[in-house]
Amino acid sequence: MMEAFVYGTFSVLAVVALIFHFFAMKTKTQVSSANNPHFKRFQYSFFLVYFMALFSDWLQGPYVYKLYEHYGYASNQIALLYVVGFASSVIFGTTTGPLADRFGRKKVALVFCVLYSFCCLTKLSSQFFWLFWGRVFGGISTSMLFSTFESWYVYEHTETHDFPSEWLSVTFSKATFWNGVLAINAGVFSNVFAETLGFGPVAPFMLAIPFLVLAGVIILRTWRENYGNQTLALRKSCMDGLRSILFQDTILYLGVVQSLFEANMYIFVFQWTPILGPARPPLGMVFASFMVCIMIGSSVYSILLAKKFQSEQLLMMAVGLAILSMSICVYSTSEAFIYLSFFAFLILEVAVGMYFPAIGFLRSQVIPEDLRAGIMNWFRVPTNVITCAGLLLVHNNTIISSTQSMFAICTAMLVVALVSSVKFKTLFASSKTLPQNEDKTSLIDES
Repeated sequence: MMEAFVYGTFSVLAVVALIFHFFAMKTKTQVSSANNPHFKRFQYSFFLVYFMALFSDWLQGPYVYKLYEHYGYASNQIALLYVVGFASSVIFGTTTGPLADRFGRKKVALVFCVLYSFCCLTKLSSQFFWLFWGRVFGGISTSMLFSTFESWYVYEHTETHDFPSEWLSVTFSKATFWNGVLAINAGVFSNVFAETLGFGPVAPFMLAIPFLVLAGVIILRTWRENYGNQTLALRKSCMDGLRSILFQDTILYLGVVQSLFEANMYIFVFQWTPILGPARPPLGMVFASFMVCIMIGSSVYSILLAKKFQSEQLLMMAVGLAILSMSICVYSTSEAFIYLSFFAFLILEVAVGMYFPAIGFLRSQVIPEDLRAGIMNWFRVPTNVITCAGLLLVHNNTIISSTQSMFAICTAMLVVALVSSVKFKTLFASSKTLPQNEDKTSLIDES
């Protein structure tokens, strides 16, 4: 019954996603940006590379745990490898942003392609040494993926081409929608190569390498270089980024929202499989349903934005939906209501689909250009710390004795995120009412 329910749910959600996407593409901002051939060419040059990088990342996702298990590692050893990846992002990730700002975001994007290819190659060995270092460099690569590419795009969009700032929302919304499509296809490709063709769980990692190499070649040939602040030393750049977060309230509150929301999202990734597992659902279709919900959320964001909602309001809505989802899970997992838990997970993924374009646009508005990549990586530090702690606590029943307790903690984190998003909305709205002749940095400082 669960299998039929999941397939039926996916079919309905796919139809809903197509309908919402159709209406989202008819909004005024989408139409006006689509009618500008220069913007379309520029957007395509970014998407071509960014989507290859994301696709290579999604190819690996479904088989990381299974590969370690295939090599004979116990669950606590696998958890340790996961923690190593997040810890690496915390320790080393904060330096990748300043390096990109100083030496060039194009160069660091190329380094990402090389490092992530190396991470894939380490999976050919079953030795813990190589798997450990693969996770270390994987954490660094992930920090680059989720900061450098966006920093490069925002600079080119606003500084080089001087496109309207509202078109940033178009790009981030499309990126979120097509990210869902990529994830579904990556899951299919991974399954075909690993299972159907019998190449084993290492196959998806090898399949990712050609996409990373091709992305690097396109970056090298088509992207122009741009920079943040080149005059700052690495340490000073890192500390300036941290000071900007601590002493500029708009950046601080936005960072709190991002850190807590994304930590909740990563903890959920470790939770959903064992929760739904007793019903023996088709996990690939469950994952596909989640991705379709993300696509729905991105379309809802575009539609509501066209209805004169502000991005900061939509960010609050996304956090509110996530709170609803986690609150349901506190109840449903305690009573083993698996279908209700599945429904709550779908709500969370819709919230994720609304969250990413909203947070992407708001970051572009409040983070100073010269410290952009560095600040974005600082935002990821508490996310990774909380995720590591959550992962360790989940595997230690003496500290957290039940799944409901974990979801209760997630709900509490999201309530703090909601309060922070309300504070951010107030400060951001007041900054927009200041005189137009003041630059963005002074607006942030005064808020």
